[in-house]
Amino acid sequence: MSNTGNSEQETSSERKGNRLSKIVTRTGDAGTTGLGDGSRTTKDSLRIDTIGEVDELNSSLGLLLCEELPEKVRTALLDIQHDLFDLGGELCLPGMSVMKDAQVARLEELVEDFNADLPMLKEFILPGGTRPAAIAHLCRTICRRTERSMVRLNNAEALSEAARRYVNRLSDLLFVLGRVLNRAGGRGDVLWQKGKNAA
Repeated sequence: MSNTGNSEQETSSERKGNRLSKIVTRTGDAGTTGLGDGSRTTKDSLRIDTIGEVDELNSSLGLLLCEELPEKVRTALLDIQHDLFDLGGELCLPGMSVMKDAQVARLEELVEDFNADLPMLKEFILPGGTRPAAIAHLCRTICRRTERSMVRLNNAEALSEAARRYVNRLSDLLFVLGRVLNRAGGRGDVLWQKGKNAA
């Protein structure tokens, strides 16, 4: 490789290093932020709002990971956190497809696997029980909000089908994990009692 090539590579690495190590940049003081393609957009744009929803979802999974969890659940959640960074990368690069069908398929397999040993549901369940289960349900609701944000963005700017399907499957998995974590904590589902306080 030529010296020029090395120099360009070093400059690129320096830029990346500075981007990650320099926290206060002041570039967003006017209410705009940079996207991965170098363009700028307003911080209240649909795209940035959706990126923020994905970030909040990932952070809520980080909170769940602070709990005592079965190792199989912990491994699945850590893999999902990596996937959500892929999703954030796709959202940061308009027109790019980063998410893959294999990531969606893995979630579908996890849903089937975790759900296989659960009793059939005959009633709706309340989001509660053990603390880890309650946090899983909170993650699920944040995931649903993330999905709604992605639908709004997709109506304005097309997103990849894999990205949209991934978030939909993830909310299904988090529902199942809420049930799994209640059982791991020694209790069953918290069942909804229709009209409990209506009389």
